[in-house]
Amino acid sequence: MAIIISKNGKNAKKIDKSSFDKEDYLQKYIYDNPDAIPLYDIKEDIRLLILAREFPTNSGPIDALGIDKEGQIYIIETKLYKNPDKRTVIAQALDYGSALWRHTNDFNEFIDEINRHVLKIFDISINQKIEEFFDINKEDVDKVLDAIKSNLEEGSFHFVVLIDKLDDRLKDLIVFVNQNSQFDIFAVELEYYKHDDYEIIIPRLYGAEVKKDIEVSSSARKEWNKERFFQAIIQQLERPQADSMKKIYEGFENMADEIRWGTGSLVGSYAPILNKIAANKSLLSIYSNGKLNIKFSWFSNNETEKAARDKLKNSINKYSKGLNIPENFRDIELRFDPGEWLPHAEGIIKSFGELKE
Repeated sequence: MAIIISKNGKNAKKIDKSSFDKEDYLQKYIYDNPDAIPLYDIKEDIRLLILAREFPTNSGPIDALGIDKEGQIYIIETKLYKNPDKRTVIAQALDYGSALWRHTNDFNEFIDEINRHVLKIFDISINQKIEEFFDINKEDVDKVLDAIKSNLEEGSFHFVVLIDKLDDRLKDLIVFVNQNSQFDIFAVELEYYKHDDYEIIIPRLYGAEVKKDIEVSSSARKEWNKERFFQAIIQQLERPQADSMKKIYEGFENMADEIRWGTGSLVGSYAPILNKIAANKSLLSIYSNGKLNIKFSWFSNNETEKAARDKLKNSINKYSKGLNIPENFRDIELRFDPGEWLPHAEGIIKSFGELKE
């Protein structure tokens, strides 16, 4: 294929298709021009913010890592057609997703790593970049980060493969995977033309024509409620742990001004809210898979939040001595498996109750 360019209807010139010489150039181009990935063809209001390039994992660096306003995570891989067996890029992308999900044990470390990339490129923090790029307020930034955290824990990723030329076998593989799995894999064929100092990119998206697209995936993230949560803990936990989780919920429900429910697609969560401390966030999040998060680092915006954070730490040390709270607790978010915190649940509930005093 060729394109014709002209100026004011004169001096028309035929421009033949060019090619990307190196994958590194393609990676950088996408990093600098994320709108070249036509996710807006799937859902009109999607904007992709690429936060990191060459993001490290145990399986090697991800070419680019991005998010959208919903907190969905995008793993982006590039491959030139001249490279042998383009189909392996699908396995490579899934391998990176597995490594990101399996080995990211501390959400704060994950965010800190992204923040280093963002500071290096944009000279502002990740929070500032999200606020600026999506034109949202600080409270909505917290919601985006919370959604990113939930998606990371669940291994809920969107995979995007960028290639200068797609063959039929790769197209068939993407359609097959999307129809027969929980994955969202999209391929973007980038037709590239160059004329003088101008570059022309014609992107074409594949994989969205089957049943699993971003809009469907997003709508699946409905807010949980008490009934759904109790059903989930019975399915996800042993009976004694499920019974303990029900009693724990009742304890928090009696103390909290509000129970704020999460929107995870596979794992439910709730957060007990105390309005006198913060009306839109909680120090604790409890998940249907039995995990507990204590979000000390989220409470540093004012003296009320800082006092509540320190008081909760001191009370937990008093009533739940077997639970390890490190000295740098103010800067981190702690995550405990059910076997670690459920034996100390009574002390944790009591510690939360003292925040009301």
